[in-house]
Amino acid sequence: MPTKWHEKYKKKLISLEDAVAKIKSDDDVIVAQCASEPQGCMSKFHLVKDKVQNVKVFSVLTMKPYDFYMKPEMKGHFELCSWFHAPGSRAAIKDNVGTVTYVPNMLHRAATDRIYAKKPDIFFGTCTPMDAKGFVSLSLGITYEKDIIEAADIVVLEVNDRLPRTLGDTHLHISDIDFVVEYNQDVPSLPMPVPSATDMLIGKYIAELVADESTIQLGIGGIPNAAALALTEKRDLGVHTEMMVDSMMELYELGVITNKKKSLYKDKFICTFSMGSRKLYDWLDDNLAVEFQRGKWVNDPAVIRQNSKMVSINTCLMVDFTGQVASESIGTRQYSGTGGQSDTAVGAKEAYDGLGKGIIACYSSAQDGKISTIVPTLPAGTGVTLHRSNTDHIVTEHGIAYMRGRTVKERTKNLIAIADPQFREELTAQAKKLGYI
Repeated sequence: MPTKWHEKYKKKLISLEDAVAKIKSDDDVIVAQCASEPQGCMSKFHLVKDKVQNVKVFSVLTMKPYDFYMKPEMKGHFELCSWFHAPGSRAAIKDNVGTVTYVPNMLHRAATDRIYAKKPDIFFGTCTPMDAKGFVSLSLGITYEKDIIEAADIVVLEVNDRLPRTLGDTHLHISDIDFVVEYNQDVPSLPMPVPSATDMLIGKYIAELVADESTIQLGIGGIPNAAALALTEKRDLGVHTEMMVDSMMELYELGVITNKKKSLYKDKFICTFSMGSRKLYDWLDDNLAVEFQRGKWVNDPAVIRQNSKMVSINTCLMVDFTGQVASESIGTRQYSGTGGQSDTAVGAKEAYDGLGKGIIACYSSAQDGKISTIVPTLPAGTGVTLHRSNTDHIVTEHGIAYMRGRTVKERTKNLIAIADPQFREELTAQAKKLGYI
């Protein structure tokens, strides 16, 4: 039955073209990330090119190579300011299009740091259809989205009836939305990767570090998926994670994850965004066991450390002998972003009960075995994602290197022991030359 809120909704309903026309020169435009990406509007940003100059578009992990930053003629009109590079932004940088830059950040401060730098002009996001009381759900992500919504001058949401209605802090009233666009599409998804034999070896070592009743943070990819498969014999695990993925749903259905022994938000999955399969999205719909909360809270190390037996599981590109972890760049080439790795690794290591663990996993070699990922020093210009003082455990397919409280000499020996065997002799020689062993 129509209510007064439906009348208000109709007055705010506009076309995609009219929504994009709200963008003005020098605007800071913030768009929702990953599965929450407003693809209808973003696919039309380029249409206002001739009317605007110096528009900055901030995003985490854009899902498509949109014209507004992929085409050379967009230079000077639009610039993608990426908190975490994706294939499209990497390609634009490689082709020297001149329309992409990187924003250094810790994920839990992405919104607050940008608001500090400049008040956002427009937010574009997605939501579920409105209910009879005038509320929509922001669905699959509130990492920075809700904070930006509250700060932006104009809020535009794409209403998509294929989005799940999630619970927690995801609700938003129509009175707090300036314009709505109806754009139904398949929700962006990520298939679960099939772990390789190497992934499974790494997953086995990770599982050795995870005790029963641990609270875990886990990402997506071959190694995290292998780790999840290796956890099937554990009991009463809990989840406090930035990203909710299929493997967590599956471990819950197997009875491995129960959330019953958590010290913070007992009986609940806690996450700040989700991306995975359609099955996962259907499972999340109206699921009382899952709460989405803002990234500035979920990923705050001070919050993470309140979890019992907290275990953070992340991946990286390379590690140097002293324990500096590089997960986002190789030399000056920015590959991805810091994301929440530092947030979760620090929070886990500092867990209040002294039983937390930070795990960084990587393959022992790269480029088809041509180079070692355990290196004496990082290449010049490489961004350090996790400071060596916060490094806890490094895992490769050859074992576990214990880092916490260890000297540089001890760290170096531990890391060489889990390096690809073909590089160990040379790594040992270089370590001696540096005076590390």
